[in-house]
Amino acid sequence: MALLSLNLFAQNAQSIVLKKKIEALLSGKKADVAVSISGAGKNDFIEINGGKLYPMLSTVKFPIALTVLSKVEHNELSMNQKIFIRKEELLENTWSPFKKEHPEGDISISLEEAMKWMISYSDNNLTDILLRLIGGTEQVQKFIAGKNFIIKNNEEDMHKDWDSQFVNKITPNEAVHLLKEFHKGKLLNKENTKWLYDTMVNNTTGGKRLKGKLPENINVAHRTGTSFTNEKGMTGAINDFGIIELPGKQKIYIAVFVHNTFESFEDSEKIIADISRLTYDFYLKK
Repeated sequence: MALLSLNLFAQNAQSIVLKKKIEALLSGKKADVAVSISGAGKNDFIEINGGKLYPMLSTVKFPIALTVLSKVEHNELSMNQKIFIRKEELLENTWSPFKKEHPEGDISISLEEAMKWMISYSDNNLTDILLRLIGGTEQVQKFIAGKNFIIKNNEEDMHKDWDSQFVNKITPNEAVHLLKEFHKGKLLNKENTKWLYDTMVNNTTGGKRLKGKLPENINVAHRTGTSFTNEKGMTGAINDFGIIELPGKQKIYIAVFVHNTFESFEDSEKIIADISRLTYDFYLKK
């Protein structure tokens, strides 16, 4: 399913005001930052480095979820089917809230439960179990077709060495377009679109990123991604993309990728939060 690039959209004059504010915010930051933002209108769009490929990290769990749910719709899988989680599948030294709760494994859970562990809790072990269930990363690449999205490594592969975590990539423009196509119901049926949207709203990770400076009552359906930090103090990726709900049912589609940052982890997350707040205020007034 090839996705068109948002480069086809022109940036209108009002949006350029927001772009300049974001560029001023980024001035002097010791990081490679990419931003893509789209409102409801066809030309309501801005980008900063939006056409460049950036490492996804755990934001890749969103297209994985889309692929799994597509297979559910084609009756290849069922949300109620049971998946047996073997103890040896629960790897050490990886982010896995499921393993903390079920350290001995050897337990059956439903596909729906496994999906929630992946999307809402960003569990790496459950992500790889789901990838094996659907036939590997190739199935995700096939569903999200196009040169602006690359997936080759699963979570276990991503933890092999420093470079391996950066193999899976997407352009910020493609991430935003994917979010828009998803929310408009062009990728999944109404039931599964709502299920995944609600599960992303309940994401427990990245609370200081897109959601960090927004009012508490504002829903954000989002997916985060985070890399390791090397011995030089550089963090390879601190990402967040998602859909911000405004009063009146208006939606903002936004992706922020903070790449190769020498800012502190807290300040790097703050970059995302500040951009999100600028965007929220801009569209609220608009």
